[in-house]
Amino acid sequence: MNLADLQRDFRLWLVQGSEPAAGRIPGAHAAGLAVYQNNYRAQLVGCLEASYPLLRARMGEDAFLQLAVRHINSHPPHAWTLDAYADHLETTLEILYPDNPDLHELAWIELALGTAFVAADAEPLAAIALATVDWDTARLALAPGLLTRAALTNAAEVWRAMSAGTDAPEAAMLEEAGGLLVWRSGFTSCLRATDALEVELLEALRRHGSFAALCELLAGRLGEEDGIARAGALLANWIGAGLVTGVEDGA
Repeated sequence: MNLADLQRDFRLWLVQGSEPAAGRIPGAHAAGLAVYQNNYRAQLVGCLEASYPLLRARMGEDAFLQLAVRHINSHPPHAWTLDAYADHLETTLEILYPDNPDLHELAWIELALGTAFVAADAEPLAAIALATVDWDTARLALAPGLLTRAALTNAAEVWRAMSAGTDAPEAAMLEEAGGLLVWRSGFTSCLRATDALEVELLEALRRHGSFAALCELLAGRLGEEDGIARAGALLANWIGAGLVTGVEDGA
């Protein structure tokens, strides 16, 4: 057996508990192999617990452990760093709890806040940079750590209460679909609940960057006067929050 074969069989034992693979490992004993497998799984459970502390508290210890075990059984580590292991827990959560969008959104919030914190640095756009902008051709760059999502529940309110150590409200569906924004401002990850339209606009802006196209879209939805006014208000809010990091002449 060469080293590559040994590594393959050891991985099969750790990830799948493959008895044939274990039998091919020279000098291995069942008890000794079980120690390695238990350590492997315990580290993955610990990673998920560290990445989703509020989800764990919301679900309860036993339910979260069942979720973690199901996830570990179906999703082995996929990257060189254990930090990335938490990336796809929501997929398993949706399988086990298909009727609990509040849990899906709370999980997304926790992961998004961590992801935004380690995103690439980018300086917010200074207001003085807007003085000579041709808005007919301007293209805006958004913060690299900005993440968006549609929202159906009050998960943002739940997250805020739990983060503050206060009593969290019961899960509730929103009266109309909304959205969630996560980004990093300085050294702080930020969360804001918004409406579905702002999420749509930011996603469109990230694709093409055109402020004129954004204004055109809003004018079509709200009428020309209200659409232009909404575009200006949104731009001011985005710049104030540090979501806009650059502007170029796209002519």
